[in-house]
Formats: sequence, C-alpha cells, structure tokens
Amino acid sequence: MGHPTLKAQVREQMTAALRVGDKARLGALRMLAASITNREKEVLHELSDEEVREVAGKEVKRRSESIEAFESAGRTELAEKERAEREVLQPFAPEQLADAEVDALIDGAISAAGATSMEDMGRVMGAVMASAKGRVDGSVVQRKVRERLAG
Repeated sequence: MGHPTLKAQVREQMTAALRVGDKARLGALRMLAASITNREKEVLHELSDEEVREVAGKEVKRRSESIEAFESAGRTELAEKERAEREVLQPFAPEQLADAEVDALIDGAISAAGATSMEDMGRVMGAVMASAKGRVDGSVVQRKVRERLAG
C-alpha cells in the first residue's frame, strides 16, 4: 500500500514513545491525536494526510503562541515544555514557505487584484492565504502586505 497515513504514523510514534517511557513526546502526540479525532467528528469523515497536516499546523501555531505568552510572563519552564511539544509536532505540520516564496505570493496577489491601497488589503490577504494553505503565518503575511500597500 505504500507509506502509512500520517494519522497511522502518529499512532505508531505514540506506541514507540509509550514503550520507551518518553512522557513529553507521548503527551504531545496524544494531544495531536485528540485534535485529529475532534476534527474528524466535526467533518464526519476520516481526515486525509493534508487535513491532518492542517490540524498539526494549528497545534504548532498554538504552541508558538503559548511560548511567546509564557516568555513574556517570565515562565521559562513552561515555555520550554511548549517548545519541546512543538518540536515533536513540527514534522506533522505543513512545511512553512520561505520568505522569498511568501513575497512572490504577495506580489502575485497584489498584481492579480490590481491592489493599490490599504482598502485592497482584504482581497490580497484572502488570495495569499488561500494559495499558501496553512504553510505561512497570517500575521507575517499581514505585516508584509501592509508594508507593500502603505509604501
């Protein structure tokens, strides 16, 4: 059949982590598995690999936001725990686009939409985020689009 699905890989890694007693890795994988199951209940079908990557991407983003919050609050031990979980989940998330690729998507969307002012930002953002499909952080795109349209 070829390669196992991402969902099956998550289960295999959970079993391996359980065998070696890696509690941090096991916890992160269990949370990902729970998020996948919850998403399947929402959409009422088994998730494809791309949909699993989307769920994992959201989990990675959630960890990144938590790291920022904990660091700004001076809670380094909690930030480290989140960082470790993010490391475990990263391989399942969509590969992030490089800055140059993001810039190219933005330039393409601006010219396609004929955008000239900040009023066009929504159309440009929509086009970029649709073509990037979770492989780029929306706040980064927003900042870059704002710079281009305001400039």
